[in-house]
Amino acid sequence: MGLNYSEFWDADEYVVVDDKTKPAIKWAANELKKRGKTVYYVDLSNRPEFDTIKSVGEVPDGIENAVIGLTTMEPADAMNQLFEKGVVNTWIHWRTDTPAVRELCAEHQCFTGRCPMMYLGSDLSIHGVHRAIAKLTGKY
Repeated sequence: MGLNYSEFWDADEYVVVDDKTKPAIKWAANELKKRGKTVYYVDLSNRPEFDTIKSVGEVPDGIENAVIGLTTMEPADAMNQLFEKGVVNTWIHWRTDTPAVRELCAEHQCFTGRCPMMYLGSDLSIHGVHRAIAKLTGKY
């Protein structure tokens, strides 16, 4: 039996793969760090930050949890590379899944259709409001 959406965030280490098109991905990485988690932030944008990992191939092996927010390239390509490195649980930012992602998710533990900040944002933010609405509607 796999994790549920809330339990995904209980791990100690995460790979976060971003192309800077979805601000919530960087916010999620920052929030995970604030919570004392180890975060391997992969910046696949055309202007990667100086202190970031610049390719999925540079990620250490054995990290089980990944968060992916890519729109400028096929997320399934990053997923395949991460699976080879040992990723087991993959969170795909809402509205960024593709047919190739859905195909991979049929064979792997994936979390799709939701924003990570709905789970990580503070109660006194738009993310907290989003969380409250999702709980009321049974979509949390």
